[in-house]
Amino acid sequence: MRHTTRTAVMLCAALGLTAAVGSASAVPTASPPTARAAAVRQATAPVLVDCLWHAKVRPGDFILACGDGNSRLVSLHWDSWGSKSARATGVNVVNDCDPYCAAGAFHPYAVVVKLDRPQPWKKHPQVQHWSRMTLTYLGDRPEQFGRVVTYPLWN
Repeated sequence: MRHTTRTAVMLCAALGLTAAVGSASAVPTASPPTARAAAVRQATAPVLVDCLWHAKVRPGDFILACGDGNSRLVSLHWDSWGSKSARATGVNVVNDCDPYCAAGAFHPYAVVVKLDRPQPWKKHPQVQHWSRMTLTYLGDRPEQFGRVVTYPLWN
């Protein structure tokens, strides 16, 4: 029994030491130059401000109708996110509000999303945010919408 206990204690100590050494050696001493450059580029690109005043970069979804959620973008795939504009393809899911919004049905419409007109964000003036969004419907679209719809974005 004594030999078994000593072996178990030694084994646990060895495993603990291996985990500590393995963890310490896995931590990089400095970020590679390409990672630092990418972080700086990303930090200087404009952000998309959501309904809760959170800054988003390349979001997968975005609510257009903050008050009731009856129009939102989903399945966004970003082709570009630069300093002057950003472009994605996705789906605009819109409630037909028929006979009224609470009883309406949501319908999907394929869109191209363009963000532009970066401006300082009032909440964080050192951060640029997109101030305009343009949706171009690729096929069907809500009855009351034009093929191209432009929205000013909140600040």
